[in-house]
Amino acid sequence: MHNRRNFLIGTSVAAAALGLAACGGEGAGSGGPDPDAAPSDQTVGVAMPTETYERWVADGANIKKGLEDKGYKVDMQYAQDDIPTQQQQIDQMINSGVAALLIASIDGASLSAQLDNAASQGIPVVAYDRLLTDSENVDFYVTFDNYKVGVSQANALMFGLGLLDEEFEPADDAPEGPLNVELFAGSLDDNNAHLFWKGAIDTLQPYLDDGTLVVPSKQTDIEQAATQRWEQETAQKRMETLLTTYYNSGEELSGVLAPADPLSRGIINALQNTGRGPTIEEGLPIVTGQDAEIASIKLIADGVQHSTIFKDTRELAERAIVACESMLKGEDPEANDTETYDNGVKVVPSYLLPVQMVLESNYEEILVESGYYTEEQVESGQL
Repeated sequence: MHNRRNFLIGTSVAAAALGLAACGGEGAGSGGPDPDAAPSDQTVGVAMPTETYERWVADGANIKKGLEDKGYKVDMQYAQDDIPTQQQQIDQMINSGVAALLIASIDGASLSAQLDNAASQGIPVVAYDRLLTDSENVDFYVTFDNYKVGVSQANALMFGLGLLDEEFEPADDAPEGPLNVELFAGSLDDNNAHLFWKGAIDTLQPYLDDGTLVVPSKQTDIEQAATQRWEQETAQKRMETLLTTYYNSGEELSGVLAPADPLSRGIINALQNTGRGPTIEEGLPIVTGQDAEIASIKLIADGVQHSTIFKDTRELAERAIVACESMLKGEDPEANDTETYDNGVKVVPSYLLPVQMVLESNYEEILVESGYYTEEQVESGQL
C-alpha cells in the first residue's frame, strides 16, 4: 500500500497471521481478563495525551460515556503531553488492576516497559488513533485511514489552488504555475504524522516534479517540516520565519499544506499579521487542516481557512469500546486491516474508519446536519 520507515507496510503472510493471533481474548500476555466477569466488576484504563487539543477532550468524553453506559468503570488520565507522566499513569492503572488498557500515546515508542508490564498481567491493550510501536504487546489498533487523510489534504490544497475541479480531477482551466507553496508536518514522534505526510506528498509529487508547484524554502523533507507536539505557536513561528526569509521581496505564496487545525490557525495568524488576507477572497493563501475543530470550522465558514479533514471521533470511540468489550469477553475484535500497520515488531490488526473533506460548501451538511456541531457553535467558534 505505502511505505514509511520500519513501521509500515510490506508485511508477510506469516506476520499478518501473528498479528491476528495476538488479538485474541487472552490479551498480550498469558493471563487475560475473565470473560465471565460482569462489566461492573471491571475497570478500563484510558490513557489520553493532552487536554490542550479539542479533539482529545471530545475523544475522552465519548469513550468514558460509552464504557460507562455498558456498565464498565473507567480510569481515564490525561498526561498533558508529558511522556513520563503518561508512563506513570499507565503503570498506576496496571498496578490498580485494570482489566484492559486503551491508550492514545504521546510518543508511540515510549511505552514498551508499560506494555511489557501489561502483558505480564494478561491485560489486553488497544492502541487508540496513534499506533503503539516497537512492542509485540499491542493487541489491536483503532484509527482512521491516515494515509487517506494526507491524500485528502493534498487534494484540498490543489482544489483551492484551482489545479483540481470539484470531482478532484485535473481542472480544464488550471493555472499553469509555478505556484508557490509551503509544507508543514506534524510531530515526528506521532506515527500518524508520517502517514499524513506520506499521503500528501505522494499526491503532490507529480505537480512538484513538473514545476506546477514550487516550494521556495526547499523544505520538502518531513524532518524540516515537522511541528513538535503539534503546537500552534511552533507552526506560527515557523511560518513567520518562512515569510521573512523567502517572501520578503514580494514573492507570492499561494498555499500551505497544514496537517492539523491548530497548526492551520497558527499559520493563518502569521499570514494575516504580514498583511495577507484577511480572507481567501481578499488574498489569503489556501490553508488546509484536520480534525474539524470548532474554531477552524468558523474560519472555514468565514472564508478564512480553506479546508479541514473531519474524523468522526464518535465513531472512533465506539469502535474502540467494541474492541475492548470483545477482548474482555474473550472474543476477537473485528478487524478490517491485517496487513498495513507494522509497528516495527509485529503487524497490529486494525480497524480503520473513513474520513471526510470539509469545505465552505459542505460544512453544514457534514457537521451541522449530523449533529456534531450546532449552527450557534459554528457562528461563535466555540463549544
